[in-house]
Formats: sequence, structure tokens, C-alpha cells
Amino acid sequence: MKPGPDDKVRQFTVQPDDDGIRLDRWFKRNLPQIGFGMVSKWARTGQIRVDGKRVKPDDRLAAGQIVRVPPGGEQTGRKPKPRRELSEAEIAEARAMVIKQTKSAIVLNKPPGLATQGGSKTHHHVDGLLDAFVEGEGEGAGPRPRLVHRLDKDTSGVLLVARTPGSAASYSKRFSGRSARKIYWALVVGVPEVAEGTIDAPLAKQPGTGGEKMHIDEEGGQRAVTRYRVVDKAGNRAAWVELEPLTGRTHQLRVHLAAIGHPIVGDGKYGGKDAFLTGQISRKMHLHARRLIIAQPDGGKLDVTAELPEHFAASMESIGFDEGLSDASPLRGDDAPERSKAEKKQAARAHAKQYRKARRGERRTRSTPTKKSKPTAKPGSRKR
Repeated sequence: MKPGPDDKVRQFTVQPDDDGIRLDRWFKRNLPQIGFGMVSKWARTGQIRVDGKRVKPDDRLAAGQIVRVPPGGEQTGRKPKPRRELSEAEIAEARAMVIKQTKSAIVLNKPPGLATQGGSKTHHHVDGLLDAFVEGEGEGAGPRPRLVHRLDKDTSGVLLVARTPGSAASYSKRFSGRSARKIYWALVVGVPEVAEGTIDAPLAKQPGTGGEKMHIDEEGGQRAVTRYRVVDKAGNRAAWVELEPLTGRTHQLRVHLAAIGHPIVGDGKYGGKDAFLTGQISRKMHLHARRLIIAQPDGGKLDVTAELPEHFAASMESIGFDEGLSDASPLRGDDAPERSKAEKKQAARAHAKQYRKARRGERRTRSTPTKKSKPTAKPGSRKR
């Protein structure tokens, strides 16, 4: 936004990030010190003008339009929320997670064990580290990046953060509209009988858990759909699967896999003691947001892949799974050219070498599923 030459009447140009936004929300985003009541009064009395015309609070703006704002209107007693000063270690932690940056987004590879947002007993989380990416200082500082989706604390992988309020709105619309494509990798106990299929089972909060746990609820649950594909298997002991959630319910992948009798390795919450494998396999959860494909606000497509965390990569190697067997291509097809098996293996070795090098010397940080309903996977291809 660029103020006009008049010191009293202010004029702002609607930026591309704010294209299509309602007038009242434009004020909340760009002039938060002016309350909704004042915006409504100004609109009612014709003091707010857009390209010289009267407007209503719910009218939508277009990029390039000029918004005329009368002087004053600031609410007294309101102070901007101060930004928390981050330590050098926290800034380094935040920047170490970055795998890609664009004009509209910062893409992170979230490690397992780090919460996405805070809670009553959670004080260290991704959202608390986002001030590390604010450009500038003081009154001239840029907008604070915003989370537009979440990952469970123990799930690792691709986490997209929007740089501006406008890009946050655009990305949020993609996620809520289910046009964003998310591909996960998981190690599961046992091997699904159907090698490729769909799990369609509604989910609801499990009573008595305070909303901390979900379960299958055929009558009152919200529809939840997951597509999966078995990439490889280790006898009858374990399988490596690719997952694509077609809906975005809480703990969806974890509940769905446990419900068909193949809980994610390390997910004691939904798999109980059966979710843990013996031997050298880590007891941490083996669920990783491997790839995200999403349309960008200014056109084009963002396509990002996140490397496996240390415990997951070690388990893959211990079991004998070759990362080169999958390039995490979307389960509904992809325009990317197919790579040969040799190329996939070479890429996997390069990734593993780079990962071990980055991790070398790094300091290590410190109930059974409901049986009410057990959905069966709908066959999507031949058995393996």
C-alpha cells in the first residue's frame, strides 16, 4: 500500500494479494487499528470511497483500485501485539527447516516431535518460530508469515507457511477446496491384503477423550477418504505405503490405517502395543508428509518434496526398503516424466548421503483402536 500525497485523507492502492477481499476484511488486514464499527459508519456516510464511488463493508475489492480513507478512526487503547524476541538458537532452528522459498511461501520440513502450534502445555512450536522470517524491523517490518495447514506433532515433512495475508488466504482456499495434493509415506504393521485402494470411513471425536482422539463413527462422523498404495513389503511383517488424503480430518491417516488392521509403526495412540516392531526399528511414529503440490497465488504450481527424518530413514534401511522405488508421485496421476528404476535408486542414494551429511554430529534431542467398525479397503488394483 502506498499513501497518497494528502496528509489528512488517505489513499491506498489495492495490492494483488488483496484482490477479491471484502472491504471490511481489507481494513482488518491493512488498518487493524480501525474497528468494524468505524468502517461501517464511514461507509454509511459515504466517507469511504473506492475509485470515487460509495461502497458497503461487504463489497469486494479488485487489485489496482484506489481506496479513499478519511483521517482518524483509530481505536484508543489498542496496541499491536509485540513480537517475541527469538534467540539465535531458535532463529537457526527455524531456518534449518526451510527447504524452499518463493514470493508467496516458505516451505518447511517439520521434524517429528515439534508441534505446529502452541497449546496449554506446549510452548515450543513452529508458529512460535515464524518471527525468524519477518523481513525488516520495527514499524517498517513486513507481515508475519502465517500457517495455512498443520501436521501432528509426531508427523514430519512438508509444512507450507504463507508469507503474506493475501497468499495465506489463497493457499487456505486451496487446502479447504481439496485442490492441494498431499502425499504421505508411512511404514505400517503387516501388509494390507489389497495392494492399492481407498478407505472411506467417517470420523468423529471419541467420547471421553476430550477431543484428543478420533474414531470411526458410521452414524455421526464426518466423511473421511484416504487413497493408499503399497510400495513395498517385508514379508508379512511390515509394508511401506503411500497415502493421499482426499479429505482433511484430524488424525485421518492414523485412524484409517489402524481401522483396517495395519497401524502406523510407532503410533501407540491408535495401534496400541501392536504398533511397535521389534529389532532396530525406532518406536517413533513413521508418518511423513513427503510431497505437496499446490497452485500458487500468482500462477504456476508449487511442487515440493521433503527428505525423511533420521529415524524413518534408518528404519527403511534396516528393513531393506529402497527409497528409489517411489518418487512420491500423486496417486491420481502426474504429468512428471517417469524415471527409470536405476535413476530412482541413484537419486535415493544421493538423498540419503546428503541427509546423513547434514545430520552428522547433530545432537540428539531428548490405547488400542476402537472396534466399533472396521472398514475394508475398496480394491483399486490387483493384489501383490
